[in-house]
Amino acid sequence: MLFALPFPAIDPVALDLGFFQVRWYALAYIVSLMLAWRYLVRLSDLPPQTMERKDADDLLVWMALGVILGGRLGYVLFYKLEYFLQNPAEILQVWQGGMAFHGGLLGVTLAGIWFCRQRKLDPWRVGDLVACAAPIGLLLGRIANFINGELYGRVTDSAMGMVFPGGGPMPRHPSQLYEAALEGVILFCVMAILVRRESIRSQPGQLIGIFLIGYGLARSIVEFFRQPDAHLGYILGPVTMGQMLSVPMILLGLAIVVYARRRPALTGT
Repeated sequence: MLFALPFPAIDPVALDLGFFQVRWYALAYIVSLMLAWRYLVRLSDLPPQTMERKDADDLLVWMALGVILGGRLGYVLFYKLEYFLQNPAEILQVWQGGMAFHGGLLGVTLAGIWFCRQRKLDPWRVGDLVACAAPIGLLLGRIANFINGELYGRVTDSAMGMVFPGGGPMPRHPSQLYEAALEGVILFCVMAILVRRESIRSQPGQLIGIFLIGYGLARSIVEFFRQPDAHLGYILGPVTMGQMLSVPMILLGLAIVVYARRRPALTGT
């Protein structure tokens, strides 16, 4: 057997009251939404003010519904459609895990656009702030995946190898932690730096595009270390479903950045 780091066997259930269980996976969503909301409130005060506090408070509810409904629907459609067609009752069991980022992104986008239309807010400016807060959820979500011992990486002989429960006897890349670092920590820092620049804020939409590009690139890179879903495998040669879904994200992000930079800049930023 190859050298492997010990896997920290953390119980997926954070709190067990017998009649009620709280899982780390669910806590990751709850805590990330609350932290993202607080960060969004702080960013909304950057000049010119994007929205008032009450709008930011209400936006949290819309974002939560969008990410949960969209993320679950995306997972069902993109990754395990045949299984859920045979077991439709399990579609609503989101506490068991199984969320797709690309579906969650679509859900948040639709919810955000609808919210902005109702409140007469600029969807580009609001979207920029949501994009800056999104890496918080990605960070905590990937850590929860690691605790659950799911979405582990491919077999490796590197010093980072780790034997995961359910992953066989061979050490594997802790790809969840790679994603937490790239999609969470690094992307958050990049967005936090850029949102403070007046030249970026004066052209709404740039941060949305940069986030899409950053996530798409990070996800595409990590997919080379992550074990493809057993029921999907490789889609086209060495290409995985995650990489296929990330390519249009990168292209869309580039298009949005170009579009934002061609629009007249805002004043008073």
